[in-house]
Amino acid sequence: MSVGRTLFGGSPYLGVYLRVGETAAFGPPSTPGVVAREVERALGIEVVRTTIFDCEVVGALVVANSNGIVVGEAIEDGERKVLEAVAPVTVVRTRQSALGNNVLANDRGALVHPELTNDEVAAIGTALHVPAERGTIAGLGTVGMAGVATNQGVVVHPKATDHEVAKVEQLLGVPVHRSTANFGVPVVGACVVANARGMLVGRPTTPVELVHIQEGLRILE
Repeated sequence: MSVGRTLFGGSPYLGVYLRVGETAAFGPPSTPGVVAREVERALGIEVVRTTIFDCEVVGALVVANSNGIVVGEAIEDGERKVLEAVAPVTVVRTRQSALGNNVLANDRGALVHPELTNDEVAAIGTALHVPAERGTIAGLGTVGMAGVATNQGVVVHPKATDHEVAKVEQLLGVPVHRSTANFGVPVVGACVVANARGMLVGRPTTPVELVHIQEGLRILE
């Protein structure tokens, strides 16, 4: 298992640009070579380059686990073909189209934005082959930015309530830990990318934060 600090083109918000899973990572065509190499070194996967909705913020727009990928309906045909080369793709028609921001998932469960409809929640669960339920983290519906999840652990916004933490633990089937990243930023999902093998954090992340995130994701060097 491995840990690293890096920047994405000068930005410490790695989770906005990258969507990471157990078998592949997705990033925009502008993904710096140094970042791609760090993903391969620390997480043991390669970066598949593509835009989503012709945008660079791939991490904010895509949800993925080992079973499937979920995106909003504005995805272009060429973008979809790139994703389909990795895993089955499901397109969900929803107003909450930044699904990477609005879904926190691993291979056991998915917590989704409370404003998603019953049909949208069901479609996400079916696509990822997991139970999906609505919820919040620290009162935020953008649960994909308020937390980062792997099959070993979850790290969430430091103001997540005990009730929210218990729900995430029950739904995703792994322990939950509270922390900030990037020197006090509470939306850890925007700052950290991880899988069961390793993690990358924004360069401003402090040593204390790094320890908390490692403990929460069960990643030990």
